[in-house]
Amino acid sequence: MKYRSAFDIIGPVMIGPSSSHTAGAARIGRVARTLFGKQPKKAIISLYGSFAKTYRGHGTDVAVVGGILDFDTDDERIPSSLTIAEEAGMDVSFTIEDTVMDHPNTVKIRLFDEDKELELVGISIGGGTIEITELNTFKLKLSGENPAILVVHNDVFGIISSVSTVLANHEINIGHMEVSRKEKGQMALMVIEVDQKIQSDVMKEIEGLENVSQVIRMVE
Repeated sequence: MKYRSAFDIIGPVMIGPSSSHTAGAARIGRVARTLFGKQPKKAIISLYGSFAKTYRGHGTDVAVVGGILDFDTDDERIPSSLTIAEEAGMDVSFTIEDTVMDHPNTVKIRLFDEDKELELVGISIGGGTIEITELNTFKLKLSGENPAILVVHNDVFGIISSVSTVLANHEINIGHMEVSRKEKGQMALMVIEVDQKIQSDVMKEIEGLENVSQVIRMVE
């Protein structure tokens, strides 16, 4: 494996004990919170593989919930996140799964509110680095490290070009982009990671495009 820096090996500044099982889990939880847009009323957290086997000892449970509470990896409140969530009125439950996943450090997070629901699958791949692999049953690949937007749209000719043209007109460089769909001609999801912050006016311009139903800013 090639590392870009020493921080890829030793991991981020964090509440331990494990960069994979604690910091990575917190980051996945925080991505779910960001995409949900607010603190949920209910969270169902399913743990797989190594996460399922060691979650209490490595603090994966408190880390995921801490992330859902919008705590960063070094937030000293993470060890108390289950209590904080309960005090905040958030119903949290865990399920331990025996399904063999593609990666041993896998978690599925389902968040609920009165009028909203989100399902996210993420993996912790070491050193606090994560990857979101599924969102509301759409397959994707999202690191959570760079500014990014998710564009929900109708699967029609020209929509990818329309979105990329808006970004180009604002001199925003695309670092990674992928599109997934469930069925031809139905709903699709565009994942776009860029090199600089995406301003609100750019978001509104993309939201105003024909056949775009929702735009979510993933990372500021």
